[in-house]
Amino acid sequence: MSYTTCALSPGYNSGMNKTTDPTKLTKLHELTSLLPREIRGQSHALPRIISSVRRGELGLTKPGRPRGSFLLLGPTGVGKTETVVVTTNQIFGAGQLFRFDMSEFQNQEALGLLLGARLGEVGYLGGVRERAAEGSLLFDEAEKAHPRVLDILLQLLDAARITVATGQTLDFSGFYIWLTSNIGSAELMSLQHSNVATLERHVLTRAQQTLRPEIFARVNEKLVFHRLSYEHQLEIAEKFLSREIEFLAARGHKLELDETVLPFLVRKGFHPKLGARPMRDAVEKLVGDAVSECLLNARPACGVLALDETRDCLVVR
Repeated sequence: MSYTTCALSPGYNSGMNKTTDPTKLTKLHELTSLLPREIRGQSHALPRIISSVRRGELGLTKPGRPRGSFLLLGPTGVGKTETVVVTTNQIFGAGQLFRFDMSEFQNQEALGLLLGARLGEVGYLGGVRERAAEGSLLFDEAEKAHPRVLDILLQLLDAARITVATGQTLDFSGFYIWLTSNIGSAELMSLQHSNVATLERHVLTRAQQTLRPEIFARVNEKLVFHRLSYEHQLEIAEKFLSREIEFLAARGHKLELDETVLPFLVRKGFHPKLGARPMRDAVEKLVGDAVSECLLNARPACGVLALDETRDCLVVR
């Protein structure tokens, strides 16, 4: 994929005074309650993210640097990517998150995809700057990228500037840089009897050994996301279930909940290797099947949502 050259909007001035923007202040205040509500089981990490974003949005980051940079470590399905999505949407609105799967950039030729391989191309990163002057860049599984691609990441973290094939130097000082990785996640899942501090120290050491030292050193916040306890799994299931009940209620399907529903949804929606990632789909499917069964039998989908143990499904009674 290539992008044609066009005029680039001015970069973000990290020294500007943002405190006069009441909308920005409101978004920052709301983020404090929004993140813990959306991301469960990671209360140790969220305040550090909020603090860094506040500094970035209030113009307290140094000129010539990204607004903030983060390395999010931990198992799959514990909220790393969702944290980036929620934070970016709250601060910038939808459409300002630009995601790169680094498993697709494992050879040197991938450099041309990012920076442009032929005259007149600016590559994926140039395309991002043509579309936006601020937002978030998310690099999933950063450790899998080719060393030449990691050179580009180092430039973004260090000076927030890169030069594309056209010769243009692009300013990314208006962006947050997010790196996610599953480095050390196997240990997090298996070493159940170690204390939290020991686990975090082990994962951070593994990350420092796996990533290039200069990249690791330039990231502002290095955070280890924990595996989800059963209580947190219940909270996540309840969050998605509440949204589904509200969605159905707006369509005239009034449902009350039996106490058997949440444990059943956790059993169906939580996977040891995928975490809570399948939970949303499981809730929508299982609740939706119960409602559709009523409608197909010409019965109103109103009543108590409960577990039918003999059929291993949810029903409306």
